[in-house]
Amino acid sequence: MTTNRTESGRAQSAAGTVADLGEEYEHEPVPLHARKSLLSVCSVWFGFPMNLGNAVFGGVIVYNLGFLTGAAAIVLGNLVLFGYVGALSWLAGRTGENFAQQTARTFGTLGARLPAAFLSTVVIGWYSFQIGLSGTTLQQVLGWATLWGALAGGVFFVVLTAVGIRALSLIGLIATPLFVVLAAVALGHGLGGASLGSAVSYEGPGTAMSFGAAMSIVIAGFSDSGTMTADFTRWAKSGRAGVVAASCAFPFANCVAFLVGGLVVAVGGTTDPGSNGGGFLGLLMGHGPLLTTLAVVLVFANLGSVASHCLYNAAVGWSALTPARMRPLALLLGAIGLIAALSGVWAHFVDWLNLLGIFVPPIGAVLITDQLLLRRRTATRPAVAYRLPALVSWAVGAGAATAAHYLLPGAVDALVGMVVAVCAYAAMDRALRPAVPIAGPVPAAVRA
Repeated sequence: MTTNRTESGRAQSAAGTVADLGEEYEHEPVPLHARKSLLSVCSVWFGFPMNLGNAVFGGVIVYNLGFLTGAAAIVLGNLVLFGYVGALSWLAGRTGENFAQQTARTFGTLGARLPAAFLSTVVIGWYSFQIGLSGTTLQQVLGWATLWGALAGGVFFVVLTAVGIRALSLIGLIATPLFVVLAAVALGHGLGGASLGSAVSYEGPGTAMSFGAAMSIVIAGFSDSGTMTADFTRWAKSGRAGVVAASCAFPFANCVAFLVGGLVVAVGGTTDPGSNGGGFLGLLMGHGPLLTTLAVVLVFANLGSVASHCLYNAAVGWSALTPARMRPLALLLGAIGLIAALSGVWAHFVDWLNLLGIFVPPIGAVLITDQLLLRRRTATRPAVAYRLPALVSWAVGAGAATAAHYLLPGAVDALVGMVVAVCAYAAMDRALRPAVPIAGPVPAAVRA
């Protein structure tokens, strides 16, 4: 009898351990005992922005602005992202709440469904873009049919996401050093007999992009998952650890990816840089089967790091809004994103970036204003279904960003939207604040 009880207890303990390891805390804050190490959380954010797509965009920026001016736009855009994502990460590390739970504090328990559902849907577009990019990249590198390359990438990305936060951390640890090493090798081949100094002095013949537009590309590229950083940094042990994890991405990893692409264009390492940007896989071809194999591994690991993070944002977001769990939703949303990618929707990527830069940053700006700048007043207020000041401020910020995009060429749309949303929310908070009675003697008429 004792033996049976012991074996039963061990079996229950083992089952509980497996359940704990697999828990994603979709419907509740991550408890302190389940938080991850600083290295683990850092690797989740570190591997995300250091990707081939950002190298492409960095090359386009440098082609239009020249290397030094383009680098300045890249660095400034990343500093804006650090302040923005770092503040949201600090909040997430303190509370353990995911993005949907975080928004409920500011927008209301029902009002939060609008921004949470919106962002949990638009990140599927990023996921679809990575699927399409994997197909076209493998076609260019190996001559594979685009369809089969996209299918292979899509299936791998879904499986990776379904494993959970541990897989996101692991793929970051693999993808980041692989990107750095192969980028260095590619630049070595691209330089040939030229000097790095001549690359830095590259002027750039393009004229289709302003400095502000370049900053907007940098900010918009991570405005969605950056706003949803709580899905990742809720696993940090403290607010400070959340900020450190965010800093690994912005400015560090994101700057590296953009600047690598800029250097590839500056050394003449890509054809049609105005469209293809700083993609460097072509520089790795024709140097033996080992380098070609590593390039293929880089495609799946690097794009997988981006796609799995975006799909994780979508699955966690929708699971927080429904009774469903993260993993079944990852399979469902992954299939939807794969179908969208194969339909060619990812080709409208420039329009997608414009959408993100206009409508997304004001959401995070309202969250930061409410939960950080005004926290002494807002921390203890009761929960309500809707907070109209937050929803109105989001709309006002998005409207200002839209106006800047169409009426002020060269403006940084995302930054305009954030500043206006902050000002609108602060003004409404002050206007709606209950009046404080002035201390003093009670008038005789009142006493009577």
